[in-house]
Formats: sequence, structure tokens, C-alpha cells
Amino acid sequence: MFIHNLKYTIKTLFKNKILVFWTFAFPIILGIFFNMAFSNIEKDEVLKVFDIAVVDNDEFETQEIYKNALKELSDNDNKDKLFNIKYVSNKKADSLLDDSKIEGYVVFKNDEPQVVVKANGTYQTLLKFVINEIRQNETIVEELTEKNIENEIANGNFTFDKDKIVNQILDKINDEQVNLKNISNSNLSYMQIEYYTLIAMMCMYGGIFGLTAINNCLANMSSKGKRISVSPNKKSTIILSSTIGSYAVSLVGLAVLMAFLTFVIKVDFGENLLLIILLSMVGDLAGIALGVVIASIFRVSEGAKTGITIAVTMFFSVFSGMMGVTLKYVIDKNVPIINLINPNNLITDGFYSLYYYDTLDRYFRDIIYLIIFIIICLLISFVSLRREKYDSI
Repeated sequence: MFIHNLKYTIKTLFKNKILVFWTFAFPIILGIFFNMAFSNIEKDEVLKVFDIAVVDNDEFETQEIYKNALKELSDNDNKDKLFNIKYVSNKKADSLLDDSKIEGYVVFKNDEPQVVVKANGTYQTLLKFVINEIRQNETIVEELTEKNIENEIANGNFTFDKDKIVNQILDKINDEQVNLKNISNSNLSYMQIEYYTLIAMMCMYGGIFGLTAINNCLANMSSKGKRISVSPNKKSTIILSSTIGSYAVSLVGLAVLMAFLTFVIKVDFGENLLLIILLSMVGDLAGIALGVVIASIFRVSEGAKTGITIAVTMFFSVFSGMMGVTLKYVIDKNVPIINLINPNNLITDGFYSLYYYDTLDRYFRDIIYLIIFIIICLLISFVSLRREKYDSI
């Protein structure tokens, strides 16, 4: 009976044209609109090689670390070239900056680098960041040099070569340094989260399948439900097979959407393919659980239940950032509990953490919260369905 009802559920759901549209076609249509709306924005956000100046005074001539680093970042043979550098006098640098021919310039005073800019912006911030990184490397060299000299003296060696020690430390830093690379077309893709919310919405729309499958098992909702109620078959077996069938159909729709986003729109989901699949499957099960609990606890018509499912899904999607990343950020900052119980946000946040973070702590936190959400929904449904009684059928 389990297998028979599983097959019957899958066939019935695939034949429901309205369900197929909302769960298969509608997310793809939204994906197309997102791509049309955001593709030009993404292209505009790619970092370009920009012009800066360095005041070529006597103090700069003694700054070997800065000279080498800036030369590397402005080398035409470097595929990750960041700057076009002009070595000029202080007066000329001011003139270039006033005429907006450079984004900023670096000048050394009292052996300390100073970044002079006309206005704040992406390139000015990046220039300041680069100079700060070089400064940190310089500090590391000085500290390691001092430590090595102390070790040489402690070992009774007073004839050490300081320049040799410094060069050895520099070589080691150069071998282990992390080079700046222009990957701004992905890392500055703040609209990437829109596609994540689309997948989360697709997962929650799977709740319509779960809702329909459970409605078919309820005597007050369908003829099949009446037959099930008077049949000797275990109600739990019928409900379980119906839920699994709806989950299988929903996974097919999710796979179609993921394939469309990956191969047609070229959305970059990162390299953790297995983790992406795991999160999608858990998120889809959360959607099924949401549909099951709505079907179980609301005593309204099937159309009203479907409307409730769609409304709840869209409400969760908006809060997870579908209408703009700002709202998600504001909620995370001021009322984080809302996003911790929002399954759409947990799915979105899981994708976000895989794409931007080096650790998996946040990813697994989202998975755990999704599983808790699923368990709570299924427990509520189980209790509600067990109490289901009818005066007449």
C-alpha cells in the first residue's frame, strides 16, 4: 500500500497544472526577470585598474617594502594589476588630485605613509586598505628582525649581518603572502542574494505539494480522504507515503531551477556542490513540512490553504532579502530572532555563508535550525491529524 500510494501521489501532483506552474515555472520566470534587472548592475561593479600617484621624495626612496609592493601591484605583466602609478612631486600630486586625474596619492612624512584623497569611494578605500596591509607587513618584518637579532646575541653571535636577516624575512613573507586579486565580479555581487532567496522561495513553494498531498488524505477535503478514513489501512502509512511523494516531486522542481540558474543564467554558487545540494534538500523538506502543518491545523478550503501557504512563503521571502538585501541586514542587526525562525532566511543565509565565509560554522547552524523547524512542524501535524475525527463522512 505504501508504494502504491507513493506512485499515485507523484502522478497526481505532476498532473496538477496549477501546482506545476507555481512550483516549476514561476520561480524560473522570476529568475529570468532577476537576470534582466541585475545583469547590468553586476557589470558596473567590476573593479577596474585605477590611477594613483606616489610622491617621489627622499623618504620614499628609503621605503623598500612599499616600493616593491606598489611596483608589483602596478606591473603591466601582472594579471591582477590594481594601479596605474605616477611618481611625481607633492605639488604635482595635488594638482592631479584636484583635476580628478587620480583617485588619491601616497606621501611619506616622518617615515609614515599618508593617503590623500579628494572624496571617499570604493577605489579610495581600496588604496587605504593596500597601504595598511603593506604597513602591517613592514611591522612584521621589524618585529621578526628584532627577535632574530636578540636570538643571535643570546647565542653569543655578535657578528651577524642585519641586512641578511631582513632579506631572509622578506623572502619568507613573499613566499607566504596572499596576493590581491581582482575577483570583484563575484565578491562585490551583492545581488547574488536575490538568487538565493529565489531558491529559498522555491523550497517553500514545495509546501503546496505537501499541502495537496495531506488534503488528499483528509476526509473533509477529498473523496480519496473519505475512502482512506474508512479503509483498514494505517493512516500513518498513507500520510507518510503522500509526504514522501510530494517531497520527491518538489525535489524535481528544485533540480530544474538549480540547473536553470547554473547553466542558463550562470549564477555562481561556489565550489561546495555537495553542501549546496544538502542545504537545498533540507530546505525543500522544510517547505514540505510547512505545507503539511498548514494542511493539518487550518479548517478551511483547499484554495484558502494554498493562499495561506503562498502568502506565508512570500512574507518569509521578503524578510530574507528578496526585495532588497537592506531589509535582511536591518532584521539581522535589530531583531535577529525573526530571521532565526524564518526558514527562507536560513536557506538564504546558508548559501550566503558558503559563498562568502571560510568556515562552515554558520552553514551548519542554519542546517540545524532548519531541521528543528521541520521537526516542530511535523510534530504539530502528527498531533493534529491524530485528533482528526468526523461525525459523519
